Parts: sequence; structure tokens; C-alpha cells
Amino acid sequence: MTLNRREFVRIAAALGASLAWSGGARASRTGWREARALYPEGVASGDPDPTSVILWTRRPFVSGTRHILSVEVATDPAFLRVVAHAAAPVSAAADWTARVLVGGLKPATTYWYRFTDAEGNGSRIGRTITAPRPNDRRAVNFAFVSCQSVNEGALNGYRRMLFEDEQARPEDRLDFVLHLGDFIYEVVQYPDEVQTRYDRTIYEVARIPDGLKVGDFHIPTTVDGYRAIWRGYLRDPDLQDARARWPFVCMWDNHEFSWQGWQSILKAGPIEQPGQSVKVAANQAWFEYIPARVSPPSGALDQFGPPAVENVKIERFDSHGLGDEPNNRTAINSLIAYRALRYGRHLDLILTDLHSFRSPDPFGDPSLGGLGDWGDYNGMFPEAAMQVLDGGRAFDGGHPPADIRFGAQAIANPQRDAPPQTLLGAAQKTWFKNRLRRSTATWKIWGASLGTLELRADPENLPPELVKAPWPSGQFANLGGGDHGSAWIERGEIYDLVREEKITGFAVVSGDRHSFWAGYAAKALPPASFAPVGLSFVGASLASPGAMESLEHRLAKDAPLRPLYLADRADGGPPDWTYNMLLRHGVRACVDYARHHDRDQARALGNPALAPHLEFVDMGGHGFAKVRLDGREIRTEFVCIPRPIRRSAQADGGPLRYRVVHRARLWRPGERPRLVQEVLEGDPGLGA
Repeated sequence: MTLNRREFVRIAAALGASLAWSGGARASRTGWREARALYPEGVASGDPDPTSVILWTRRPFVSGTRHILSVEVATDPAFLRVVAHAAAPVSAAADWTARVLVGGLKPATTYWYRFTDAEGNGSRIGRTITAPRPNDRRAVNFAFVSCQSVNEGALNGYRRMLFEDEQARPEDRLDFVLHLGDFIYEVVQYPDEVQTRYDRTIYEVARIPDGLKVGDFHIPTTVDGYRAIWRGYLRDPDLQDARARWPFVCMWDNHEFSWQGWQSILKAGPIEQPGQSVKVAANQAWFEYIPARVSPPSGALDQFGPPAVENVKIERFDSHGLGDEPNNRTAINSLIAYRALRYGRHLDLILTDLHSFRSPDPFGDPSLGGLGDWGDYNGMFPEAAMQVLDGGRAFDGGHPPADIRFGAQAIANPQRDAPPQTLLGAAQKTWFKNRLRRSTATWKIWGASLGTLELRADPENLPPELVKAPWPSGQFANLGGGDHGSAWIERGEIYDLVREEKITGFAVVSGDRHSFWAGYAAKALPPASFAPVGLSFVGASLASPGAMESLEHRLAKDAPLRPLYLADRADGGPPDWTYNMLLRHGVRACVDYARHHDRDQARALGNPALAPHLEFVDMGGHGFAKVRLDGREIRTEFVCIPRPIRRSAQADGGPLRYRVVHRARLWRPGERPRLVQEVLEGDPGLGA
């Protein structure tokens, strides 16, 4: 669809952005001279479509409350052919950030942009790319990333991504970067209070005004606190370079608001309290610092306009688990971030918000401890019991059991009258399903901040000497909770739609888990029928610590179940990560590998019913994933870097651990998708 200028003005106003419209090309007349120090968070672009893109910068001033910048967009980096020019207001009320929607651009075209103040002081030059037209059959390339704690790590993955993109052939370069959340971490450690965590150094990020203290963490409760964290993160040089090179498409995860929070409830460790004002503050800061096609409540061009809310306890929930309290509803709807973007003939990218509308956690009831001593099993929980809890009153076609049983133990079912768990919420789920049903793109990619693949184990096969009491026969364990890997009812509803509507080319890309995963989108696993309808990929964290790091430091050498997670080496070297083997092959394989260190022998003992949905797992991976898709296949490449403890001084970001690619040909309705794996560089160890 081609928009005229009047329609475009209306859209810019709805997005809270200033407007620039492309016209005839001419040389720049601004007198720009680069002064990066005056633009300390750099520049960025986001959410491109075929004719427009949102541009962003921050230019703080020491006097006054409002100033005007100029923004230029050119078809060349020397700005000899400027095609758009506009005024961009910045104000103290918006923390001196500017958002400009530039329209009238050409599809699938690279542009350069820059900002200049009234004295000619200019930002660095940014580069952006518009999306192809919906009927354009060219291949699409994008990266997806998540979980970038610069408080305790380095963003060497961006440096590697930049280096590879600059060396790539033009047709192989990235069109955009998809960020699936935990762009910031609202839990901040101060290096004068905590110097290290695991083998990592704690780096200065920000000092939070008017926050809470939970253990070693400082947590914001006001917009100024969140803004301070955003500024601290965006001063990272590798993140700045990445945002200046590509348009970003962003969706939040949990840490943009609250560590364990949901809806507008603030939850961090022992603290759980109403947080309506905190949710609004978090949304405002996200809006101010992320250029995205989302609408602020104010309807103004340059300010968020936060709604007035009070922190009131949520005591009633509707039939979908949504807190039926006016301040809660106002807070979670103060910024709607779920949206979809079309990239040519082959990609429909559908982004969902999995925290703002989710129902209460069904796995948090204290009575569940009555089913057994889970400390003996290191966090494993009966999968069948979790499925009952997830299903609530909808379990077994609306016939949930009165009791939940596990072996000889039984407790009253605490979720018997509750609605089934939802991460999407009713309104978003309806939107998501309609978008998926109507999509005409070759590939329908669900950008989900949280994973969808089960974390499963088979502790019934443990040697009796490793546990005090045997796990009941025929019962799998689940090691997850909190994402769609343990939201069987809702995930099944989505996958049923894919099957019933004969949708092909369906795939999920996710973050959050701090690990690499490749597998199949399937409603159920054995002993139920395994019938995948699509693909599912999880990208590792860019910088944040993962499960293997925690296990290496916290799991005692003499812990009975240590072989399921870590296999110590006779030469005293770093332990092998048998957790990857546990999730794909089961406990017998892990125990054998820990004794003999023979991969093939251990895998031969694997349980084929455990994880037919998994082709690859690396619970210790860091880095990013790249996706290339066209009319015939999807190709997902995991680029794994060493543990990013400190910033690399190398132009390429340092060495690689491995590079693994998974390919799948486009399948027909009724066919099963099939992944083909190839290790291109390095050794993924027990993950491949």
C-alpha cells in the first residue's frame, strides 16, 4: 500500500514520532560536524516497512527544556543526495530523546541518516534499510538476539556480527536485527558493593534513583530509574555500533520491567507487590529509547504521556486470568508492543508480548511440595502433574482431577477451578491467531521472547544408588516452567490452528533461555502422538550468564546427580556439559558418559521417547543466530562465542566456539518438517 503525505502525518502522530518525508535529492546544507560526545547513546533505526522507518537519537542539553534538531536522510554516506530533511524536537520531558518517522522512501534500499543541533554539532552517521515490497521474492536475512547484561558481561557477539556482515557479499548481509528481549536488566549490581559473580567482573551500568534493594540488586521504581539503566546500556560501544548499522525490531521480555513480574505486579525474589506505576514507568522508558511502531497514550508527537495510576492490590481475575483491577488494566495497556511486520514475499514476522497479559503462575502453589522432595532431583518436577496444573479447569476436556498424584503422594488440585495458563492473554491471542491464519507469506515467523520447546528428563532410569527414592515408572520430568515449554494448553491451541488451517512455513524464534536450541514445534511428545507442525529455535544470550555457568559454580563435586549436568575430566580440565545430553538422550546416556567419556557409546543408551522434538541443545552457549529464508528453505545458523566475560580487543570480537547451521525445506500441508544439521566450524560438544 502506498500512502500519501496526509495519511503519513496521521500515522506519525499515532506513533508519537516527528515526520520527515522524502523528496528530491540535494546535497546537505546543515553544516554538520560530528560531535559524538553530545549524543552519548548514539543513533538507531527501527521497524522498517517498504516506504518508511523510524529514526532515533538522544541529545541532552544543559539549559532549557526543549530544543530542535534537524535530521537528514541520504542515499549515500557523504550526504550528497539528501532525500529527506525535517525538524526533530527533543525535550527534557522525554529525556532528550527524538523519534522521527521518515516516509516516502524506496523499498529494499539502504539509507544513511544523521542528526544535527542548531550549532551544527552532529551525531554519528547511522545506516538503515527499508523492507522489500510484499511481492518481492528476494531472500531475507536477519539475526536474532537476546539477554545482553552489560552489568556482568560483554557484547562481543555484536562485534562478531558487525565484522561478518561487513565482510559478507551484499546479498548475504543482514536486513535487520530482531531483539527478543532483556535488552536491559532492571536488576543492577553496583561494583563497589559486589565485585564478582561466578568468574565475571561486575561493571558499572547506572546508579538508580528512588529504587528498591533486593539482596545485591538495585531495582528501579520510577521512570528516572529505568532511564538511567537505558542510558547505561546504550553507552556500550558494540551495541551502539550495531544499532547504527542495522534497523532493530524489538520486543521486551521480563527484565525491561520486572525480573519475575507479570501483568503490573512487581516481583523480585522475596518482593511481590502491586506495581502499576512501575509498569507505566518501564513502558515509558522503553518507548523513549526503542524506535518501534507502537503508539503512546498521549497521542503527542514527542512525549509518552503516562496515564495516572495507583499501586492497588489485584484481588480478582477474569475468566482468562487477567487482573480485573482498573489500574492494572490501564498500566498494561499503556503501551501495546505486540505487532507484525511484513518483509517481502517470504517473511511475516509476528511479535508477541508474553508478560503483560499472562495469567498467574500455576506452578507456584506451596502445596505442591507435598508431592515429594524435589531437592533430591535438582529441580525436576513430574510432567504429568505440571500438565494438570497448566490445564486448570480445561484439563482433560474440562474434567480436571480433584487430586494430583505422584507415586504414593497426593494433594488437592489447586488449579481445578482456575482457567488454563495463558502467556498471551485473550485479546492478544485472538490477534495472533488471526494474523497467522491470514498470512500469505512463505514463512510465518513467531517472534516469541520465551521458548516453546520442552525441557524434559527421564529420572525413572536413574541408577538406584543416585537417589533416595525411585522416580515412579512411566513418568517423565520437566525442568521448565514460565514459558511455552510448559504451557501445553495454549501452545497446543496455536499448533492445532497451524495444522487445521494447513499453514506451512511456520517457525518460532525465541530468546530468554540463555542457550541454543533447534527442534520441532509439536503439540505433544511420547507417549502421546508426536506430530510436528513447524520448527522452533532458541537463541543464546549475548552476554548474560547461563545455566552451565551456574552449575559449574554451585553444583557440588559430590552431588549425586552431578553426572546429569557435568562430567568431570580425569585431566582436571573444564567439565563436559552433560546437561545437553540429558535433555536430548536421557539419564542413562549421561551416567555412562560421565564414567567413560565416549559420546557414541553414551548416545547408544539414549531414550528415543524422551526428546524427538530436539535436534540441538547447548545450555552453555553464547552469541547470536542468523536466519536466511527464501521461497524454498529456511536456514538458521548459531554463531557461538566463548563465555563473554570481558570485552574483546579484536576487530572480529574474538574467536568462535562453533558455528552450526540447521536447514529445512519448505514442507507441504500434512508433511512433517525436517531439519538437517551441519557443523561448519568448531565443536559444539555434547549439544549436536
